[in-house]
Amino acid sequence: MYQHDIKYQKLSAEQSWTLELAPPHLLKAPLPSRKLDGSSGTVETDKLWKPPPNRDFVPCVEPSPNYTSPTESRGYLLVHTNGGLNQMRAGICDMVAVARIINATLVIPELDKRSFWKDSSNFSDVFDEDHFINALANDVKIITKLPKELATGTRAVKHFRSWSGMDYYQEEIASLWKNMRCGFWNTLVIRAAKSDSRLANNNLPLDIQKLRCRACYEALRFAPQIEAMGKLLVDRMRSFGSYIALHLRFEEDMLAFSGCTQDLSPAEADELRIIRENTSYWKEKEIDPTERRSKGFCPLTPKEVGIFLSALGYPSNTPIYIAAGKIYGGDSHMAALRSRYPILMSKETLASVEELEPFTNHASQMAALDYIVSVESDVFIPSYSGNMARAVEGHRRFLGHRKTISPDRQADFIFGYMKALVRLFDKLEHGTLKDGKNLSNRVIEMHRKRSVIQ
Repeated sequence: MYQHDIKYQKLSAEQSWTLELAPPHLLKAPLPSRKLDGSSGTVETDKLWKPPPNRDFVPCVEPSPNYTSPTESRGYLLVHTNGGLNQMRAGICDMVAVARIINATLVIPELDKRSFWKDSSNFSDVFDEDHFINALANDVKIITKLPKELATGTRAVKHFRSWSGMDYYQEEIASLWKNMRCGFWNTLVIRAAKSDSRLANNNLPLDIQKLRCRACYEALRFAPQIEAMGKLLVDRMRSFGSYIALHLRFEEDMLAFSGCTQDLSPAEADELRIIRENTSYWKEKEIDPTERRSKGFCPLTPKEVGIFLSALGYPSNTPIYIAAGKIYGGDSHMAALRSRYPILMSKETLASVEELEPFTNHASQMAALDYIVSVESDVFIPSYSGNMARAVEGHRRFLGHRKTISPDRQADFIFGYMKALVRLFDKLEHGTLKDGKNLSNRVIEMHRKRSVIQ
């Protein structure tokens, strides 16, 4: 049998698999041409897909030999999470650790329903509640709701201090239990008004750090319906071969909050300025977009991402999953990226309206689907270093050092590399640098120095 016959049979089988997996609306258009094996077969291109070496690092989450089960609880910890999905995830993991430190029974956290996204999801809509409780049974006692006799009682509402260590929780917060029993409050309930960044990253006991990791990577599993849909999306992306998950931070909330206006029209920039001014909990109102971008504080635009991927050497038939909410400006701002990489897929193109209906209008659940596809991707590339980018990158390291290319974080000082990219993109815009081998060499060299392209 000739080699081209073997390749044709392989492609036909894989297209058949795609036909079985794909939703009806995806079958109306012809399947895009793609690589058979996710690479061109050349050494340089294969390096773009090769995972970095793990250097013998492995997950280290098992408790130490002297770690004990939780003793009798001193009271209850209520938690109101804040932020988007991954900010809430990190906050929940911190609150698990805090509950352990102050010897509290943790009540299943309340998810943020008031932020920009106005998501009405409860904990059990996003996460597997039973698994969360059972997985942490030897660490912290967790209940779904307060006992009836305490449900309407007085609570000590506390804004935990940011980035606090053991002393703060063991002395200042744990002392609230004593004050309560002395009659200062007629309750045994502490309510944490916020959950994000309440616990220090460093200088904590090893078992507390391990507990945070167990909570994040083992206990905090997505709800079964989200896990199932996420797996289906991964399978459908796999039908196109090896793929990149691109976390493209070009949504309305990101641009309004950051004040970044690159590649936007004056009318769009003005619309975003009004949104920022009208969002009361965003404190910074007056922003110079040019200065912000020059300092490396803006996400890459879709156009810049296309240039960046081409410069790294990814061929035009690379399948790319867009992990994002609604892209601001829609197709008009995606056109430049799509012209370079036509195989752009998303939740909305991989699944039918009916399949996504249970998750639609629930930002956290939709973000969870993107999270799953991103974690399972062959290469993950965030256009900006935010909560999801850090969460996915960390999870991929935990699972075996899967390849991540972070264009805005590999520097000796924060955002320094992004500043270098911005200068290159500006030279392209002004015609003093051409899109080609010279640009590619400079981008690759930047990454090589920072050990991103392994």
